[in-house]
Amino acid sequence: MRDRWLINGAWCDGDTGSTFDVRDPASDAIVATLPCAGEKQATAAVDAASRALPAWAALPFDTRAEHLRRAADAMTAAQRELAAVVTQECGKPLAEAEGEVRYAADYLRSAAEQSQALQQEVFDARRPGVRAIAVPEPVGVCAVITPWNFPIAMLARKAAPALAAGCTVVAKPAEETPLSAIAFGELMLQAGVPAGALNVVAGDAPAIGAAWLADPRVRKLSFTGSTEVGRMLMRGAAEQVIRCSMELGGHAAFIVLEGADVPAAVQGALAAKFRNAGQTCICPNRFLVHRSIAGAFTAQLALAAADLMVGPGTDPATRVGPLINDEAVRKVRNHVADALQRGARLVVGGDTRRLPNRPDRFFEPTVLADCHPEMLCFQEETFGPVAPVMAVSQSADAVRIANASPWGLAGYVFGPTAEAERVARQLACGVVGVNEPAPSNAYAPFGGVKWSGFGREGGHWGIGEYLTTKYLAVREQAGTP
Repeated sequence: MRDRWLINGAWCDGDTGSTFDVRDPASDAIVATLPCAGEKQATAAVDAASRALPAWAALPFDTRAEHLRRAADAMTAAQRELAAVVTQECGKPLAEAEGEVRYAADYLRSAAEQSQALQQEVFDARRPGVRAIAVPEPVGVCAVITPWNFPIAMLARKAAPALAAGCTVVAKPAEETPLSAIAFGELMLQAGVPAGALNVVAGDAPAIGAAWLADPRVRKLSFTGSTEVGRMLMRGAAEQVIRCSMELGGHAAFIVLEGADVPAAVQGALAAKFRNAGQTCICPNRFLVHRSIAGAFTAQLALAAADLMVGPGTDPATRVGPLINDEAVRKVRNHVADALQRGARLVVGGDTRRLPNRPDRFFEPTVLADCHPEMLCFQEETFGPVAPVMAVSQSADAVRIANASPWGLAGYVFGPTAEAERVARQLACGVVGVNEPAPSNAYAPFGGVKWSGFGREGGHWGIGEYLTTKYLAVREQAGTP
């Protein structure tokens, strides 16, 4: 594994004179010690991306797409090795990490298939004698900032469409999980992506972000992370009028309608809620269940949750790994304690499970009954394995409570298909799983509304975020043969 940053096709040290450690959240063992990049390396990355931009953008789409397909094939071939890196730095179970690697490869392949997004369009501008042409062009150098919870998939989700569009990329992974991004960069080099087209640095996050936002050569920013940081980045981007895509916080509602298949809804809840120990942006955070089946749903969910194996991600039997750090544990504990103080009933779980010779980060799958919107877990994203259940009398109540949140990334509706789809269309969010616990895929649009951000990733919607449109109004010169 490389332990340096990728700038202009070469592996480089940092520029701050300091280092930082990457730790395994399941053991606290130091996985790697990396040089800390700052303003100088951030600017060097933009220098490289700016120099590489004209030649990369001038390549035919099919040539760029072939590089992405080769990288996807290499990623698939190295699935187990890459998954081990993901598990080591973010803690998720190996099976989930392998799924993430496949998901990342899908984004590379999806971007390689979007040639239609780059086709110019001749259209009728209602002006006699004028030939009107809309020409899509790459927006330019793109800065992408990715989170720790899906360290390789989120980089692929952003970098692949940017590169397919003809843009060049400067990427900053989360300092908790930079090794996946380094591996991604190495794969792209091996696939023939030229020097400077993709650059990766991390370390002093504020300095790197400030350097990119102040640089007029950076014309696009794509960020996945908290709403608070997203707001800060948007304020910085305004100075240079940098185009932004923001995938920010989530607070998904999981609605179970009257007439739902309860066992199927429980299995859907397990898959959606406890993936990556509840540390995903689209994890359901509020369970709104019709009163007629709330008792059965809660009891069955608690039994199933209690059976989930809690442990290090390297154990093949593990279904719920550690939380990323001690601050995450404190937040989850606080949400559970607040709910209990406000009248919730603890059905299962409720605290960490102490494992021999392991840090205290393994939070038990937790189910809370008798919850209500005044509780912290209904007002904020928990980002942990806690399922708070509230009984509702009708679907309209569930929709009202779900939409009362200022966030709007994802939602779930389980029940008879026609009614579930009707309810899904009423939810104020960007992604809805209807009897489907894993709605996100590389060929579909993904993104939020309200405080969950704007812009879409995946399919032709994703590549469109990295294109700008030039309009040509062409009138033939008189006397032209």
